Amino acid sequence: MNYLLDSKVLLRSVQPTHPAHNVAVNAIQMLLGQSATLYMTSQNLIEFWAVATRPVAANGLGWTVAETMQEIAELKNFFTLQPDTPVVFAEWEKLVAQYQVMGKQVHDARLVAVMKTYQIPFLLTFNIADFKRFTEIIAIAPSSVS
Repeated sequence: MNYLLDSKVLLRSVQPTHPAHNVAVNAIQMLLGQSATLYMTSQNLIEFWAVATRPVAANGLGWTVAETMQEIAELKNFFTLQPDTPVVFAEWEKLVAQYQVMGKQVHDARLVAVMKTYQIPFLLTFNIADFKRFTEIIAIAPSSVS
């Protein structure tokens, strides 16, 4: 089974004090134990960077650039990074037009475009509702992984 990891799953997995930390880590471990392949994309890492380097007072992790670079390097060693390609962008354009996506949800459509391009059927996400419109993929909550 192939899964794309949503950015919040990655963030929670490295944030031991967050209430969703154990759920994220347990889901990742369970999937790896089932021989699933777990993917990320550059968008995940860009979103990760934004949250990691944002101040704690602004709902970020308050990490330095060096800390963030180190963690991203570890994530890249642990999970498979699917590269951006012109095909991903073309697929994104189709999706935002087809589903009339607006505002911040364009980022969700981009994850779905990566999934379609690389034939990744499952998305591990805390935000199931954000992906309901995309019938091409199956969004799975970390708490439901068994």
